[in-house]
Amino acid sequence: MLTKRIIACLDVRDGRVVKGIQFVDIIDAGDPAELAHRHAAAGADEIVLLDITATHEGRGTLLDTVKRTAATLFIPFTVGGGIRSAEDAAAVFDAGADKVSINSSAIGRPELIGEIGASFGAQAVIVAIDARRAKNSSDPVANAEVYVAGGRKPTGRKVVEWACEAEQRGAGEILLTSMDTDGMRNGFDCELTARVSQAVQIPVIASGGAGSAAHFADVFGRGKADAALAASIFHFGVTDSRALKSELQHAGVSVRLPC
Repeated sequence: MLTKRIIACLDVRDGRVVKGIQFVDIIDAGDPAELAHRHAAAGADEIVLLDITATHEGRGTLLDTVKRTAATLFIPFTVGGGIRSAEDAAAVFDAGADKVSINSSAIGRPELIGEIGASFGAQAVIVAIDARRAKNSSDPVANAEVYVAGGRKPTGRKVVEWACEAEQRGAGEILLTSMDTDGMRNGFDCELTARVSQAVQIPVIASGGAGSAAHFADVFGRGKADAALAASIFHFGVTDSRALKSELQHAGVSVRLPC
């Protein structure tokens, strides 16, 4: 049985970690370096830092924030937001990241996936997909749409088709965020996650909706996810990765227990 990964996410705006509900109603959650260190010490397998306004504001990643956060970590560290070229990715790697996550820039120029992979390896390239179900469709999951610019702009592209293309172009992983469940703490979108997981051969990270250990077990089971990401339940003390992994182990999910 493959070990499932638990990932703590830091959505960063103006150098601070923030969290919202369905990409709006943003509130402050703390300092990224402090939270990253806390989550890593509590047993998270990886940390993801997303500079959520970089693309919308037309700027690069906040490299000082990346450097300060990377200095606190001893586990894999992914950074996304504002990466538009292999040179941008190189700067983020130089600042301490182990992987980069690209979203809007990959949709705008899909060749970027392969360009970064050619320099740093496919394992270092995560394609993030912000997805919303097509609620007026006869099959809302199959016709779920990709959004960019921090969830502000629909692209007209179907989620599953884009995930398959991203894999073909050299992505090492897919980070799939359900905009419908984001921040609600009512569970991941297991149907959408499973649809993407079954369509690709690379790992799929589920994001959006974590509220309990049962939700993680569900997305690892029904959702067929390889990893699951959460933010608010870690930031605001609902649980930590150590307690979550203990519950998952008792539920029969294979996880790497912290020392």
